[in-house]
Amino acid sequence: MSQLSYAAAGVSIDAGDELVERIKPAAKRTMIPGVLGSIGGFGALFEVSKEYKNPVLVTGTDGVGTKLMLAFKLGRHDTVGQDLVAMSVNDILVQGAKSLFFLDYYACGKLDVDVASRVVAGVAKGCELAGCALIGGETAEMPGMYPEGEYDLAGFAVGVVEKDQIIDGRTIQPGDTILGLASSGPHSNGFSLIRKVVEVAGADWNMPFDGATLADRAMEPTRIYVKQVLEVMKSVKIKGMAHITGGGLVENVPRVLPEGVQAVIDGKSWTRPAIFDWLQEQGNIDSHEMHRVFNNGIGLVVIVAKEDAEKARAAFEAQGETVFTIGTIGTLPEGEAPCVVR
Repeated sequence: MSQLSYAAAGVSIDAGDELVERIKPAAKRTMIPGVLGSIGGFGALFEVSKEYKNPVLVTGTDGVGTKLMLAFKLGRHDTVGQDLVAMSVNDILVQGAKSLFFLDYYACGKLDVDVASRVVAGVAKGCELAGCALIGGETAEMPGMYPEGEYDLAGFAVGVVEKDQIIDGRTIQPGDTILGLASSGPHSNGFSLIRKVVEVAGADWNMPFDGATLADRAMEPTRIYVKQVLEVMKSVKIKGMAHITGGGLVENVPRVLPEGVQAVIDGKSWTRPAIFDWLQEQGNIDSHEMHRVFNNGIGLVVIVAKEDAEKARAAFEAQGETVFTIGTIGTLPEGEAPCVVR
């Protein structure tokens, strides 16, 4: 069994060693075939399986944004690691890539081993959900760089896809069906606006909300769609996908559309989580802005041929996903946006 190659640069030896020892069990659970090397190396090694004939590596990197500020305020550090993984593995998934491995970067002013180990345990959980290995990471202690009790996170994922199976949206055409996979809430975007709305509304993060608390619903970790989508891809031809992050539907869906087509989405075609209704009402936010900032309950968009739509929907439901038929692809009218929500 290969082990984690993990560095703790700039951290006292005792603290760094304690952190590595704490996270080793969680990291080991993510090991998959292809991981080489051992703890303490300067680089982590991964051998791409020879089952791929023409493998193409797909990479993605991201952070968690200002959701971290809420994590600091609430003292909730167990789920932001999953958010971190989700942002990158879902991004590379939309091109048909299977996630192979993930690396994280954790930076702070002074290392709190308990907090850091909780964060990295969340990273490991995210990797397990994505079926990839937590192959390495970096912990940096930089006195004076960050306020006490705060840290920053970044992550980097690498995946692989057969060259002739890359999903790039080029075959999308008028008449195709747009499916939406449900999100778990805001995921990791829009938190500057969320915090402002809560402040202006004078709301308490711990107030009862939608069967839990407002904090629970806001901090719900980002859904990871990797295993489910890869399984559906075995039986259904997917033409295009979009991970709905900052920019919402109206800015992310166009990224996968060829020229001359328009995604027409029915904004009433899915059940929106209660937190979005509350944010819109309390913040007096117009619908266009809601769809520009938030995912509004749709975490991943999948575009398939009309004749494959029911098969795809059934396949996603068999994988435990909540899926909605949210729109169609049409011809782009002159002067209109490539994605509209009506």
